[in-house]
Amino acid sequence: MIPMLLFDYHVQIWSSSRKKKTLYEAATMAYLAQNTPIPVPSIFHHATSSDIGPAIILQHVKNTRDMSDALAIPDQDPEDTPVLNPNIDEGTLRRLYKNIGILLVQLSKPSFPRIGSLVEAAKGHYSVAGRPITQNMNNMIQLANIPKAVLPSANKTYESADDWYTALAEMHMAQLLFQHNDLVRSEDDCRNKYVARYLFYLLAKQGRLSSFGFVEDDWSAQSNSSKFTCSRPNGSDSFRLWCDDLRPANLLLSQEDDVVAAIDWEFTYVSPTQFSLDPPWWLLLEVPEMWSSGIDDWASIYDLRLKTWLLAMEEAECISTDRLPFKLSSYMRESWLSGRFWLNYASRKSWAFDAIYWKYLDERFFGPREANASEDQFWKTRVHLLGEEGRRNMDIVVQRKMDEAKERVLVDWDPSKAKELLHQILEGSEDLKI
Repeated sequence: MIPMLLFDYHVQIWSSSRKKKTLYEAATMAYLAQNTPIPVPSIFHHATSSDIGPAIILQHVKNTRDMSDALAIPDQDPEDTPVLNPNIDEGTLRRLYKNIGILLVQLSKPSFPRIGSLVEAAKGHYSVAGRPITQNMNNMIQLANIPKAVLPSANKTYESADDWYTALAEMHMAQLLFQHNDLVRSEDDCRNKYVARYLFYLLAKQGRLSSFGFVEDDWSAQSNSSKFTCSRPNGSDSFRLWCDDLRPANLLLSQEDDVVAAIDWEFTYVSPTQFSLDPPWWLLLEVPEMWSSGIDDWASIYDLRLKTWLLAMEEAECISTDRLPFKLSSYMRESWLSGRFWLNYASRKSWAFDAIYWKYLDERFFGPREANASEDQFWKTRVHLLGEEGRRNMDIVVQRKMDEAKERVLVDWDPSKAKELLHQILEGSEDLKI
């Protein structure tokens, strides 16, 4: 049996968490192998330090290709991001989607009492005892030099979905405050970004985001005209494993295109069940914010492929011999129709947040904007919702960002001053009157 070596090359700057991240990934893989039928390679050894850094030695699983190869345009330039083959046979697509759907059904079954990362507490026993380490948190440090002090502390776990949505919203504001270069283009652009983040934070803090698009949604503008049938999952003691980086390229296939191994479980943590009830973002392989023809075109094509995905999910659910905690196909269908898909996607991705908020969320939350509102001044249509202190803080942030734009530098923030600034901008936020 030939081993395969994985080493942690993603987290170069966040060195203090590289060891924890390796432990969390190893614990997740061991848990899945022990408690689910998901085909996870055996772990021969994992180490938090070695000559090449933290590493995991895995069983090598014989395969012919990965799921991305099966779905993508044939003979694409390997330097290009794979894109779903527009000419793929419908029957083939449905069969491949079903194979992924079976895995997602299995992943949705285990539940946990807290949000965070899995840790091996004792031999063969696992608990949620570490903070979530997300792909977005890693990007904030690697790509934008966001101070680590404003991210969740090392052993922080979360008791409710609302707590985690609030933490995600705080990190979006932290990105705006502390990314020095290449984020804001003008005062209006900065105000758009601030207002979107501030409103998102208020909605999270008031416990509204976790109910959006469910039967319990009695606050959003769209709830007055759209009636949904799926109930909000328990938000306080029943959460599911979620992998930020799970995608077709991580699924290795046999000659018959069956999934023989699911690899690369980094950035996996126990999350709000809401995340697992959305259709996967990767149905087209490429992320919406990077789609070459624009996000609207991505959404249009995604809508067509989602129909095939939902049929495949229904087949996968029928195959399951265990009682399912949720009818995933029904929840995923309503997630797309209601915009929950966009809410959760935006909540996890600071760099996609702005492209999504004003286009797919704002009017669902608060109703139609003024007909003559220009895109670069959408903030004017919602600024009245911020309250006096929120508007005052907006002016402070805009002035700071305009001053920063005069010089391209990397700023190393004093941890206490960074935390103080974030607290100052978010503290005293008033109740949002909708």
